[in-house]
Amino acid sequence: MSETGTPETGSGTGSPSSTRRQMLARSGALGIGIAFSGALSELFTPAAAAAQQLGHHGYGPLVPDPDGLLDLPKGFRYRVLSREGDALRSGEGPVPSNHDGMAAFAGGQGRVHLVRNHENRAGGRIPVPAVEGLTYDPEGKGGCTSLTLDSRGRVLSERVAIAGTAVNCAGGPTPWNTWLTCEETEDKAGTNGYAKDHGFIFEVDGADPRRTGAVPLTAMGRFQHEAVAVDPRRGVVYETEDAFERPFGLFYRFLPDRPLGGTGSLRAGGRLQAMRVPGVPDLSSVRETGARFDGVEWMDVPDPLAVETPIRFQDFGTGGITHAQKLEGCYWGGRSVYFVSSFARSAEGSAGDHYGQIWRYDPDRRRLTLVIVFGPDTDVRLPGESPDNICLAPGGGLMVCEDGGGAQHVYGVTRHGEVYALARNRQAIASAATAAGGTPEAPEWGEFAGVSFSPDGRTMYVNCYDPGTTFAVTGPWRR
Repeated sequence: MSETGTPETGSGTGSPSSTRRQMLARSGALGIGIAFSGALSELFTPAAAAAQQLGHHGYGPLVPDPDGLLDLPKGFRYRVLSREGDALRSGEGPVPSNHDGMAAFAGGQGRVHLVRNHENRAGGRIPVPAVEGLTYDPEGKGGCTSLTLDSRGRVLSERVAIAGTAVNCAGGPTPWNTWLTCEETEDKAGTNGYAKDHGFIFEVDGADPRRTGAVPLTAMGRFQHEAVAVDPRRGVVYETEDAFERPFGLFYRFLPDRPLGGTGSLRAGGRLQAMRVPGVPDLSSVRETGARFDGVEWMDVPDPLAVETPIRFQDFGTGGITHAQKLEGCYWGGRSVYFVSSFARSAEGSAGDHYGQIWRYDPDRRRLTLVIVFGPDTDVRLPGESPDNICLAPGGGLMVCEDGGGAQHVYGVTRHGEVYALARNRQAIASAATAAGGTPEAPEWGEFAGVSFSPDGRTMYVNCYDPGTTFAVTGPWRR
């Protein structure tokens, strides 16, 4: 351990509303510019138990870690829970590579169950070991592992939770404490050596993986899934699609036949729909924070299994459908769902340029609002400052994992609109220096992913994608 100091339908027209625009000053610890909606308080709506607010300036500057792994503010500590290549405690094989999305669930006697994705493609460096009864496709290299921690944060067990899947990127927790892991691929059987079709969501029980097995939730669609969020009142599941080329991805909702039915209920089927914002074919064309669009429509997906045509290419009728480049993180907060567009580049076919957007959809009002924009109309000129995984912090703020070029960070955003660096990955710097024989200025890997908090709010868990490492961070979160 180291210390460093029933769902609605309808139509309408979009009408952007003007709000104040707050530009943040740069600092040595931050170096990123962000524009915010004037109604920033809408963004942070945690449970009543997390009522205290963080101060205006985060937790102070990052202190270099003498062990060269993770820089944190003074008073914070980290513990390495797991690293790729080490032996799984179950004896099933080595810890797989490419740590990505993750969530924490409460267990008995103060224990915590962590479910962690491994975004291995067909050529994954260290695949998730195949385990009988937990393997979907024996040719798939991705999947999830599950760690159980005791009340003091020590690792009690580490095992395979699902195997034989592909490119498990992100996902999301359910209200009944299971994890929905998402395949970020559209590969069919016979492609890249796979024996089965891929591009599905799978449910994973971190406490008892054999309860859920390896069953694809086919009604939820076959596409390049990124993340999901569940409305705890209606049971509607929202899904993002991270498509890599035009036409870009869609924002979906799944209307289950058995909403909020508990473990296994999503297998009963349901209806998949895609979002249409009237008059907005591409979300990247919206540039002003606070822009608001009422009368959001939801269109039935013609062929959720994409048997012949990927969903984003399918015919949604007059008016088309709304696309966005790099749709990634997704979470539920208060009475709304939030989702991330990590970046958009007009040179790649988007209608506009930005380094990240965070959108809020309010299902009660059928209203979509742009609440945060990252660059490029700030002093930041590199596309690396791109938000990816996001979650709510115990004090009501937002935690954002960075996925871009250069040194990678976990950023915090307070209720007051202040952005601060909470963690900086030093492994990327050390690894790149070793490969290049010197100290590089812009490492090319080491993104953060899977940021989440323990049920009691005292520990932040986060992954370094490469080299795959899972950290537990403790400190004065409610200071």
